Amino acid sequence: MLLKSATLVNEGKEIEADVLIKNGRIEKIASSISATNEEVVDASGKYLFPGIIDDQVHFREPGLTHKANIFTESRAAVAGGVTSFMEMPNTVPNALTQELLADKYAIGAKDSLANYSFFMGASNDNIEEVLKTNPAEVCGLKIFMGASTGNMLVDEEKTLEGLFSKVEMLIATHCEDEATIRKNTAAAKTRFGEEVPIEQHPVIRSAEACYLSSSMAVGLAKKHGTKLHILHISTAKEIELFDNTLPLAEKKITAEACIHHLWFNNADYKEKGALIKWNPAVKTASDQKAILEAVLSGKIDVIATDHAPHTLEEKQNSYFKAPSGGPLIQHGMVAMLDFYHQGKITLPQIAEKMSHNPAILFNIKERGYIREGFYADLVLVDLARPWVVNKENILAKCGWSPFEGHKFNASITHTFVNGKLAYANGVINEVGSGSRLLFAR
Repeated sequence: MLLKSATLVNEGKEIEADVLIKNGRIEKIASSISATNEEVVDASGKYLFPGIIDDQVHFREPGLTHKANIFTESRAAVAGGVTSFMEMPNTVPNALTQELLADKYAIGAKDSLANYSFFMGASNDNIEEVLKTNPAEVCGLKIFMGASTGNMLVDEEKTLEGLFSKVEMLIATHCEDEATIRKNTAAAKTRFGEEVPIEQHPVIRSAEACYLSSSMAVGLAKKHGTKLHILHISTAKEIELFDNTLPLAEKKITAEACIHHLWFNNADYKEKGALIKWNPAVKTASDQKAILEAVLSGKIDVIATDHAPHTLEEKQNSYFKAPSGGPLIQHGMVAMLDFYHQGKITLPQIAEKMSHNPAILFNIKERGYIREGFYADLVLVDLARPWVVNKENILAKCGWSPFEGHKFNASITHTFVNGKLAYANGVINEVGSGSRLLFAR
């Protein structure tokens, strides 16, 4: 495959070049490459990004496949420019043993259209299983330091000390203080009964709950020298926990922002209701503004989606019965490109936060950049092709999106995974092209 006259967005620059793909890798990058037997893609006027690496998704398989599965959500991923994903362990059963983790990798190998890795899960009583994990083949360990499904709330101090002191690979945390949430829930029930308004979600899952847990995780990481990555920062207060004075490769403690915390704030609950119910909660406009500023300053290192679909029927329940999470993987990159059109972020910054930095942070081998010799995980974007999100073009299995009705300014026209054309102008190549991610650790 030969991509002609693309504007490459890569390593802080925008440069027009041709890109030759052979045997799944980028063979050559030059100002002009002549075609021989290659299929040619005219990329003139379009922008070529390294494939998006989404470090936090929930694809629901096994056990919750009425909501989603690895095949359906990887279809949505490649349509959204996501060429690699890292999936969370709170499936059913929870991925708390090496055998259950291996089961997920087997499904990924069979069904995924994008490159994949799966987090090992932690509980209060599985540290021996955790320590068997091969850091060269698994993205990291996920610890829910806040409510989760099944046996995945890790709240025992002794267990946390053991994990932070003994685990050598990256630890990713969901940080919300459970005791604070329970106290706030009781107060809300006293005031409203069982019919708590959705607008109370950021009051119940408060900024205080997030900061208490995040600061505890940072304290443990500093004490034990742990490589800690705190997921989905949702408050301005938490940003003070992070540093932007070191290069990312030298940081021990890092942070992630998610699309929904950048896009929505608590004023949106009135219109969107439980469709924007996430944990941690979407909070105030000032939190939203501070998170974007931290992304731009380098205090927050990566942007992800936390794609976590539920059925529309489930979402239409009352506050306590409506589950938290929503489908975002198809629309994360185009949402950030809307921010570009609004002058809030540059194209190289999008490539840095969504491609380069996840590759650095997780030590992913030979991905995350447009470089000769690297895997050809690439996304071609037309910045001047607007489109409206509707039920007909939503690819997540759940069939809805919090962006429904929104007009995005840019379109993803082509996505290449390991040199294979996985998506082109609305058509998905449903032959599995994804590979297991490997890590230089």
